[in-house]
Amino acid sequence: MKAKKVFLAALSLFLLLSVALFGCSSSNSSNDSGNKSSDDQVTIDIFQFKVEFKDQFEKVAKQYEKEHPGVKINITTVGGGEDYGAALKSKFASGDEPAIFNVGGPQDVEDWLDKLADLSDTKAASLALEGTLDGVKKGDQILGLPYNQEGYGLIYNKEIFKKAGIDPKNIKSFSDLENAVKKLDKEKKSLGIDAVFAFPAKETWVTGLHLSNVFLAPEFDSNVVNAFNAKTVEFKYGDAMKKFIDLQNKYSVQPTVSLDYSQQVEELFSTGRVAIIQQGNWVYNSIADIDPELAEKNIGILPIPIEGYKEDVIPVGVPMYWAVNKNKDEKVVKESKKFLDWLYTSDEGKEIILNEFKFIPAYDGYDSSEISDPLSKEIYDYAQQGKTIGWVFMGYPTGWGMEKLGVNIQKYVSGKMKWDELIANSKKEWEEARNK
Repeated sequence: MKAKKVFLAALSLFLLLSVALFGCSSSNSSNDSGNKSSDDQVTIDIFQFKVEFKDQFEKVAKQYEKEHPGVKINITTVGGGEDYGAALKSKFASGDEPAIFNVGGPQDVEDWLDKLADLSDTKAASLALEGTLDGVKKGDQILGLPYNQEGYGLIYNKEIFKKAGIDPKNIKSFSDLENAVKKLDKEKKSLGIDAVFAFPAKETWVTGLHLSNVFLAPEFDSNVVNAFNAKTVEFKYGDAMKKFIDLQNKYSVQPTVSLDYSQQVEELFSTGRVAIIQQGNWVYNSIADIDPELAEKNIGILPIPIEGYKEDVIPVGVPMYWAVNKNKDEKVVKESKKFLDWLYTSDEGKEIILNEFKFIPAYDGYDSSEISDPLSKEIYDYAQQGKTIGWVFMGYPTGWGMEKLGVNIQKYVSGKMKWDELIANSKKEWEEARNK
């Protein structure tokens, strides 16, 4: 009798467990046929630098999530007045590593090599324009995908130039530029401007990277790999660089050493308070948000003249590359690649690249006639004519451009360092960095 009771109890327990197990199985089957389970959800954390398209990028991420219900995308944007490189290091040091982040070229590839996934199997890599991947190749591997192409120079207000009787087509040399600047300065009250320039010496990426690139690119044959491999820097066009810095600093809103990007682009240029800024086509959206008519009809771009070399060229290059963190879960790596491929190679993505982001594409398969903003069109025309120089600052020693040269330029424009000291100190810092 006792044995029978034990048997019945065991049988009851077996039946209960069977029901429970069947219930779980049914529940899982339901999930598979309908919504994806939490195990199938993939989260892509993106840590990126381009503040100018932050809102548009976040909108696109939401759009992608709707079309790909198993994917969640989180975007953190650090840039503008903040040091992206330093922020990225802090992000990784915290242990909260992003799946997608940005690298700038051969020096960044070297610094982040143990984190970089090979992207040579992506469709985007196969469509990248010739030369755009040179800075992110390591053997047979492709360790980054280009954001876009960008160009920079002297962005000017056409209406102010017209009022001053200055034809930008006649500015073909540094001497021509200097004469135009002096004329604008002389007539600034009648033109209603505070100064000719807004020179943001506070932003060491503007000075130590972009400005210096104009005068160092010829030294390295406009090749970023040459810059990366160089043990020394000579400043062959240092005198021309000094004259250009002096011109901007003298005829700028003061004090330049505390003038930042937001003040330069939004508070001063977009409101017509200055006539010229050293920037690139990435500022278009910011200007258009403040004064659409100025953006559409009254802005143009002039080359930064390099005395003794070429005075009619625009620096054009890839500003940053998308990198995928190879140490993330395999599913995350796979989905990260799929997202980047969708963004740059799908019909939907191409439309976004041209019309939402206002990018100059760095990939085949785009209709260049659809480039939508006037700055990008002008830069594309310069590229078509072969009137460009490369971006070599991605090959500078780590931190040298912003933390050494850019800081030295701040000291120079504020009278705390002589030019000869700036050159000697910057040369020494380059050599020391290369010999570590």
